[in-house]
Amino acid sequence: MQNPDDTIRFSVSLPRPLLEELDRRVVGKGYASRSELVRDLIRERLVEQTWEDPEAEVAGVLTIVYDHHQRDLTQQMLDIQHDEYVHVVATTHVHLDHHNCLETIIIRGRPAEIERMRLEIGGLRGVRFSALTRASRLEL
Repeated sequence: MQNPDDTIRFSVSLPRPLLEELDRRVVGKGYASRSELVRDLIRERLVEQTWEDPEAEVAGVLTIVYDHHQRDLTQQMLDIQHDEYVHVVATTHVHLDHHNCLETIIIRGRPAEIERMRLEIGGLRGVRFSALTRASRLEL
């Protein structure tokens, strides 16, 4: 196995407008260098490709904002979490104001199962916002 600290340098040819846009993003996102931004972009694409494999074990964070006064909504969300073939690793619950709660659900499972859970919870009456952040193991 290769040492992860063994860095290889290679050059990439880019049209000037693309390089200028890359440099704007380096500065705009607070990256220390072009290399740091490019490494992040590569890792992001590798995670996306892992999610394209239906048999892959992946992870994610489902973030939802919902009206906690909506009748039976909390129970419906819990039922979905228990009915799916997705492993709920942890949840957090925060009261944003009198009506709105923010919840994060850290989950592991197969991509299609996680997506189905996201759609079911996101489609419930009273859920005002739903977003899934995708993640996976990167053994690089």
